[in-house]
Amino acid sequence: MPKSPVSTPHHRQPDRRAALAQYRSRANDYDRELALFEPLRREAIGHLNLSRGATVLDVGCGTGLSFALLDDAVGRKGRIVGIEQCPEMMDKARERVAAQGWRHVSLIQAPAETARLDALADAALFHFTHDVLRCPEAIANILRHLKPGARVVATGLQWAPLWAWPVNLFVLGAALYSVTTMDGLGQPWSGLADQLGAVDVDNSWMMGGIYMATGTWRGAE
Repeated sequence: MPKSPVSTPHHRQPDRRAALAQYRSRANDYDRELALFEPLRREAIGHLNLSRGATVLDVGCGTGLSFALLDDAVGRKGRIVGIEQCPEMMDKARERVAAQGWRHVSLIQAPAETARLDALADAALFHFTHDVLRCPEAIANILRHLKPGARVVATGLQWAPLWAWPVNLFVLGAALYSVTTMDGLGQPWSGLADQLGAVDVDNSWMMGGIYMATGTWRGAE
């Protein structure tokens, strides 16, 4: 697996206050900033293997960019639950839901580690949610709200192989702009793998600078 090419002596847990400040400042431009990665979003949602009528959790849903694709997959008899802690991002998500008339989309403004859901879901998506995936409590809380056999897909930045230094410069710049801890960028999905038991990792995106990790929740023992 690729190792971090940059020394990060101050390993630290994600900083919720700093994350809120980051995403407050990005809310108005967020959709444009993520446009480059829409093919990745589409592929990730495809790997959720959603069926009509399913319930899916969109963890760190941001402005709701995944909602349209999730709606295509689960239909109006399904349910989409967006979880987002940043009020400004959640306001954009609410506007999107209202504009589309999506009555089957529920929005929960809360950190992933404390969000409370009223039903078990069939799948969960973590799309560019590095800080969430470095928080074991957040992963555990989301998994508690999944049915056994639920599909889980995570995507995001990671260090590319050492030879791909231009890619790693991009990853460094993007990480400094969008995450509050550089810890775990060698294997950002490792905490998810620990709790799922195993994940399949696709490192083919952007010469290894983007990953897609796919796994199945088998239920609490």
